[in-house]
Amino acid sequence: MSYLLSVLTIMCLGQIAYQDFRERQAYWFLFPLAMILFGSLHYSNSVESSLFLNYVMFNMLLVTLIVVALYAYTRFVAKKRFLNHSLGLGDILFFFAFALGFPTITFIILFANAIVFSLLTYLFLKKVYLGETVPLAGLMGLFLIAVIGYGIIFKSPSLYAY
Repeated sequence: MSYLLSVLTIMCLGQIAYQDFRERQAYWFLFPLAMILFGSLHYSNSVESSLFLNYVMFNMLLVTLIVVALYAYTRFVAKKRFLNHSLGLGDILFFFAFALGFPTITFIILFANAIVFSLLTYLFLKKVYLGETVPLAGLMGLFLIAVIGYGIIFKSPSLYAY
């Protein structure tokens, strides 16, 4: 079951990444689908349902704090519009879907690395990529495809063990 959920999650992430690169937006239903798949994958690998709920609530709180901090910085320091200018709605929805997918320690490590990966990839491909904005959800999706795919192929230590 976990293998099937991993493959379906990879397919959903691939579709989000493809659409984010191609059209700078993704179909709305992909984000709730990603939430369901991430949550199901995490739940199926959890030891206890109460622990799963604690992880999810804490991750959601972290994402909310990050989005509020970004909003405050954008509006009051940078004096720019927030939604669809500094950060897209798809990016925010992707953050929340991502928060459902992993235990808190794993989530923090993967989230930080996904952001760094996105920044470095965008800077490296900036001259080739014609868009003015960073396809953040797409790049983070590619990062997670690599992480989940690596876990499937190499039977690495579980991302859900922490």
